Amino acid sequence: MTNIKLSATAKIPTGKPGRVFVIGVTTQDSKLVLLPHRLETAALHELDLSALGVSSKLESISRFPGPDGSVLALIGAGVEELDEDSLREVAASAVRKLDGAKEIVFDLPTDDDRDAVSVLEGALLGNYKYASAVPNDLGKGKPSVKQSITSITVLTDKKVSSGAIERSRVLAQSVHRVRDLVNTPPNLLFPGSFADIVGKEAKAFDVTVTVLEEKALKAGRFGGILAVGQGSSRPPRLVKIEYAPKKSKQHLALVGKGITFDTGGISIKPAASMVGMKYDMTGAATVYQAILAIAALKLPVKVTSYLCLAENMPSGTAIRPNDVIQIRNGKTVEVLNTDAEGRLVLADGLSAASELNPDLIIDVATLTGAARVALGDRYSALMGTSDAVSAVEAAAFDSGELVWHMPLPAEMRERLNTDVADIANAKIGSTAGGMLLAGVFLREFVGSTKPGAKPQAWAHLDIAGTANNEGAAYGYTPKGATGVALRTLVTVAEGMSR
Repeated sequence: MTNIKLSATAKIPTGKPGRVFVIGVTTQDSKLVLLPHRLETAALHELDLSALGVSSKLESISRFPGPDGSVLALIGAGVEELDEDSLREVAASAVRKLDGAKEIVFDLPTDDDRDAVSVLEGALLGNYKYASAVPNDLGKGKPSVKQSITSITVLTDKKVSSGAIERSRVLAQSVHRVRDLVNTPPNLLFPGSFADIVGKEAKAFDVTVTVLEEKALKAGRFGGILAVGQGSSRPPRLVKIEYAPKKSKQHLALVGKGITFDTGGISIKPAASMVGMKYDMTGAATVYQAILAIAALKLPVKVTSYLCLAENMPSGTAIRPNDVIQIRNGKTVEVLNTDAEGRLVLADGLSAASELNPDLIIDVATLTGAARVALGDRYSALMGTSDAVSAVEAAAFDSGELVWHMPLPAEMRERLNTDVADIANAKIGSTAGGMLLAGVFLREFVGSTKPGAKPQAWAHLDIAGTANNEGAAYGYTPKGATGVALRTLVTVAEGMSR
């Protein structure tokens, strides 16, 4: 992707072999019409487009001969007026359908520079295909995006800054890298190898990386991460990444769940439920790539990311139901369900982040199956303090990512009472409000434990339903890992930079 030429111009390129012009199709008064465009298309107006198989349905595409050996691609845009996110979706759909094209020119209606950038961003996000790592490569495989495209051009009369164009490239690259990491087989990506990847890749950015291994985790009282990881032969890690520009005025802390594979531990999952559990480290991959994107964009906001990495395995050393552990902030937890492990590693990460007294903490996690039951596969659950929720909602809206604010009912806290610890990690025998109960648990580890301490702004994103797309690709969402929430996190950081 780094070699793809990106441009926004009012000048219409000449036609030539290998160049594709993309024009939108919609329906008005039950008739197919082309969306406003700049290219000369008089020949198309003489054709019965419906009879030739053209459709305004999203994801549909039809090809016709263009000038001087080029191709005209008519892409279905639905029946609604195109906004920023629908422009992303249409552009991404076109790129996916035009597999093998070299140069793509988008001739879509753009009312302002944000519309033009949305087209570029969507096209880049749609230009993804995971190249599976070969097991005997043992980490040498290089998952990547499709590289057949050499240039993407948006035709627009609006002036688009080079910074805005570069932002679209940085965001797409970071989303692709999240997808690559999440799609990687779990025999190749585990806590130690993940930490090694961070150490190597982060050298190209203005960030500082600290990796805590077992001895340091014990010294640092990270009881949740240690407990979850103690059943695996591949020990846990906590990776702390810091970006601290000199002119920063605010501090954003990001915490990501990084369970590189989740069997459920002693509370083992059914076989069918275990398939796909390599995705359980999506939160960590997201906050990792978010801070690198923020650093690449040189945003004047301080950011600290915590990657809470462990592999949840059953063995003679694994944590047991009824074990009591102590989290970094001093609170004790009775573990009643070892498959409710994500909240245990996040508890440590949230405790550590709270010690920094940041302006905002956001945690990201594939936390509960209940989130998917409640909100499906396209909406991420959002919980937290009102100011933090408002900031994330606004950033998600600007990014075109779907979130839904869910409550943290105070009355649910008593369901986690236990006689032997400060709190239990689950309520055995009840599935009511499981997503909310997890959020209530996490709230116990947010903020300082000192008397009179200022309340901590905090948002929790449960992306269990949105991190992985099991169905066919649509818009800029591929099959498999989606990279959801990264663009929202970067947009939050941009808001804190102003």
